[in-house]
Amino acid sequence: MKAATVHEIKEALQALPPNKLVDITLRLAKFKKENKELLSYLLFESEETDRYVGELKLEMETEFATMNISHVYFAKKTLRKILRNVNKQARYIGNKESETALLLHYLRLLKDSGLPVQKTPVLMNLYLTQLKKTKKLIESLHEDLQYEYLRLWKKLAA
Repeated sequence: MKAATVHEIKEALQALPPNKLVDITLRLAKFKKENKELLSYLLFESEETDRYVGELKLEMETEFATMNISHVYFAKKTLRKILRNVNKQARYIGNKESETALLLHYLRLLKDSGLPVQKTPVLMNLYLTQLKKTKKLIESLHEDLQYEYLRLWKKLAA
């Protein structure tokens, strides 16, 4: 079966009565965890994006604080898990400024974590990849925001 285009889905949803739309939305939320998380964000958090980003930063700090740094392997797994969550939340928010802020915070926490990032190729590649991604995001922002984020980025790149 071929999936319908976004345009076709939009037209079909606009033609539905409100109670049928609610039923479809609830069924979609039950189907997959990510759908439920996205719906929760859109319904409850999307009006206060700054507060939500702040909560995500605190959650990141907690995960970094509880990270097992006894072996690089365990630290790497935790770092990737945190990064996966950051990227997922950034997709939900859909705002490049928020994504930039989250990634810069991630990079700062990684740099301050005490892990041997410079000596471990896997961690260094992870760090450099996110640094490049953040640089591209910064370049796509408004000039005023670029200046502020670029200042933070240069500190992390040094």
